[in-house]
Amino acid sequence: MKCVLAGIGQAGGKLADALVQFDHQHGYDSVQDAIAINSAKTDLQSLAIDTVLIGQSHLKGHGVGGDNERAAELMEADLAEVQETIGNRITSQAESIILTTGLGGGTGSGATPVLARRLTAIYDIPVYVLAVLPSTEESNLAHVNAGRSLKTITNTADATLLIDNDAWRSTGESLSDGYETINQQIAKRIGLLLAAGEPIDGVAESVVDSSEVINTLQAGGMAAIGYNEVPAGESTEDNINTITAATRSAFFSGLSLTGDVAAESALLVITGEPDRISRKGVEKSRRWLEDETGSMQVRGGDFPRESDQIGALVVLGGVQQSDRIEGFFERAKEATAAPIETENDDAKMFQNDELDGL
Repeated sequence: MKCVLAGIGQAGGKLADALVQFDHQHGYDSVQDAIAINSAKTDLQSLAIDTVLIGQSHLKGHGVGGDNERAAELMEADLAEVQETIGNRITSQAESIILTTGLGGGTGSGATPVLARRLTAIYDIPVYVLAVLPSTEESNLAHVNAGRSLKTITNTADATLLIDNDAWRSTGESLSDGYETINQQIAKRIGLLLAAGEPIDGVAESVVDSSEVINTLQAGGMAAIGYNEVPAGESTEDNINTITAATRSAFFSGLSLTGDVAAESALLVITGEPDRISRKGVEKSRRWLEDETGSMQVRGGDFPRESDQIGALVVLGGVQQSDRIEGFFERAKEATAAPIETENDDAKMFQNDELDGL
């Protein structure tokens, strides 16, 4: 799937940068172009992709200090410039626009809903948001920001693919080290998903193209992605159980949302050497995924890669139930009643009884 990326805020910019690096390293050519958008100049300086600084006349590049309402206002003020910058990168080949963001930060959580709303209004291609939930260890402000932003984004974007910051962080790993790990994990999963259907070496027996991805995410609302690899056997017969094991692991332990999840639709992509991928194993795993998600809309196929591993990529669209999301909103509601410190010392605006959207 050909896409244009826009990373918003510090976390969003780093994630967009990681996705571009993964795509270029593997020669998939799925990412047509990418930019990073932020209100803090220093957060843009380390990125290899093009950058846009918003709110410069008001903030002089110093950022919003966690104030996502301020970030929303600044994006509204600079929206014409940002829209033009993105529009200049969208060609007739582009099949989607993907906004990457961390929901706990001020710029990402505030500016992303504003930009998503504008882009969905003017483009026929889908606008997806790849959104990272704050860790359970992060501040009350991060959870309030994320709760308010997520409600607005899911009602605006064509689909919001959620990443739990705690899903792939190792036990005992610091938050800063965890962010780097998470970015690499996300880049691999999304990079492989985007590469589905792109011209590569090897011929898939059952092609997974961009329309399969779009149809899986067509339910809208929240989505999730999972991936896992296991050593491949020598023959297709050897890999029937290998494929099912990889699929189960991708769903239970490799998913971007922790806990039980139910969804309206799903996509299963098996990666590996074409002559090692068992069609029987793919079909068996697809039927298992139908039972596990409760969905009759489970698409499947394979994606040839030079690898001694069999990989299973699982995408869930229209997530209807998630233990992690329910727990997240509960924590966000609790955080609204707790004392919140912002860099701008403007805590009152966050202390509400309700989690209204932006």
